[in-house]
Amino acid sequence: MRRILRERIVKNDLPPGSKLSEAEIAKSYGISRQPVREAFIKLAEEGLILIRPQRSTLVTKIDYPTVLQSRFVREAVEADIVRLLAQNPDPALVKELRAQLQRQIKIGKTSSPDFINEDEKFHRTLAEAAGKDVAWQFVEGLKSQMDRVRFLSFELFPIDTLIEQHTAIVDQIEAGSPDAASRAMRRHLNEILKTLPQIIQKNQVYFDRCEDLATEGAPSIWE
Repeated sequence: MRRILRERIVKNDLPPGSKLSEAEIAKSYGISRQPVREAFIKLAEEGLILIRPQRSTLVTKIDYPTVLQSRFVREAVEADIVRLLAQNPDPALVKELRAQLQRQIKIGKTSSPDFINEDEKFHRTLAEAAGKDVAWQFVEGLKSQMDRVRFLSFELFPIDTLIEQHTAIVDQIEAGSPDAASRAMRRHLNEILKTLPQIIQKNQVYFDRCEDLATEGAPSIWE
């Protein structure tokens, strides 16, 4: 239940401000209220909903500082992941990643939301190949706010640029260049900073604390 509701919130099917009811959700999915209650607790821990006892449960606004902080942590983790992979390139992994790049090119021409799913698969494949499954699960838990931004703004996605950046990452892994692979990943994960101001401007009602430009990383993206 948590995964279903999380996906609906992240994809903005349940946008910020939406009221959630244990009873109504349980009825709609044909389950008891207990798994819904447990899902609510987990989602509240991720900052995706606000539980107000005896009142209502609301989908939270997207927390701007948390978006920046989660991107920072993700960059640190994934830069090290590709560094490890480039130290001992695996031809089978490179072949799989090349196949994913071809799917990204095909999907990117028709469906931006589906491209986001392919992008997620690409990064998860890297983490699993490096034996960092637990680290990836940790990153997944942190980046829920950033994922909401991505689905909110897929029409602004520079898909061709992202595919070029994915390709550069794979190229450097295959070449056995740890430093270059790490730099390529950092450059890729900084891409969101270029469009974040525009995303916030178009969707201000969905964001919380977006006026806090003193947060780490913020000044440069508003220049």
